Amino acid sequence: MKKESCSEMGLFERYLTLWVALCIVAGIGLGGLFPDAFQAVGNIEVAHINLPVAVLVWLMIIPMLLKINLGALKGVRQHWRGVGVTLLVNWGVKPFSMALLAWLFIGMLFSPWLPAEQIDSYIAGLILLAAAPCTAMVFVWSHLMRGEPHYTLSQVALNDVIMVFAFAPVVALLLGLSAITVPWDTLLLSVLLYIVAPLIIANLWRRRLLRREQGKEQLEVVIRQVQPLSLAALLTTLVLLFGFQGKQIIAEPLIIALLAVPILIQVLFNSGLAYLLNRWVRSPHCVAGPSALIGASNFFELAVATAIAMFGFESGAALATVVGVLIEVPVMLLAVSVVNRSRGWYERRDGVPSYEECCPAGLRMHADNLG
Repeated sequence: MKKESCSEMGLFERYLTLWVALCIVAGIGLGGLFPDAFQAVGNIEVAHINLPVAVLVWLMIIPMLLKINLGALKGVRQHWRGVGVTLLVNWGVKPFSMALLAWLFIGMLFSPWLPAEQIDSYIAGLILLAAAPCTAMVFVWSHLMRGEPHYTLSQVALNDVIMVFAFAPVVALLLGLSAITVPWDTLLLSVLLYIVAPLIIANLWRRRLLRREQGKEQLEVVIRQVQPLSLAALLTTLVLLFGFQGKQIIAEPLIIALLAVPILIQVLFNSGLAYLLNRWVRSPHCVAGPSALIGASNFFELAVATAIAMFGFESGAALATVVGVLIEVPVMLLAVSVVNRSRGWYERRDGVPSYEECCPAGLRMHADNLG
């Protein structure tokens, strides 16, 4: 069973960029062919929260969250340097660096080529994108570069807890500086719907399984069974999101390219910063890799949903967050490749433990998959 599961995961990893590209093309094509159908789906909402998107996000996130033991937060102490670096980049650098890049490129340098009435909305979408650290895809990035699993779980759980309290104030602060009014009720509802509720459901489900006889084995079986559902939900979400924006993408390729510039720069900047800071504080490579990728990637589901709820499907903010999806996956795969290839250089720094010394469990876990 494990061999089969590993091969399925390897197939997903190996062709991840292809799956994403196919979903983008399919979404744009279907959105152009059936605009009324996508508009109807877009109008299924409660309190400005789109229900189909919410269901897909739950289907995607909950199987991932089943792997998280909230008690694993105690593991934060073992890798406190990596945790500190990631928290610094996630909450002290990334939202503010993105705001600066958005104001510089979108508000100033690229403004002559952008519709004036949408500039503030584009900036808002980029800020929303950067203010929410990634959760679901973090497990994929960490797996691809043989990240220490306990650190990854602890960091994701800690980010989830912090995001509940910090996302709204950080966004409100940065959007307020852009003279944009923040609907607090919608923003807080998005946080509750896309973070708190799935985390509670997954944790309760996990506890129920573990209380049964041979609970750990049953939990592993359930995770394997629901994993394809998570992947299908991710791909369907991409099709739906690009279907919503298909007309704009076809009609405005220049705008897409311009919005991609600050997103690309911030992903490369923040991943590189986190990686170098971890080397400076002598974190092991199996912690530095996930730390860099968590520090650079975004919780695009929350960003897109919040942008849609706050500004609407046709807004520049929604388009900016969708461009984030387009840019992030290929760029994060590039970051994974750089992290893996630079391990020898990283571990040559005095005081940095080798992968085998600090992460034997993770090494054994991924040896069959990664070679």
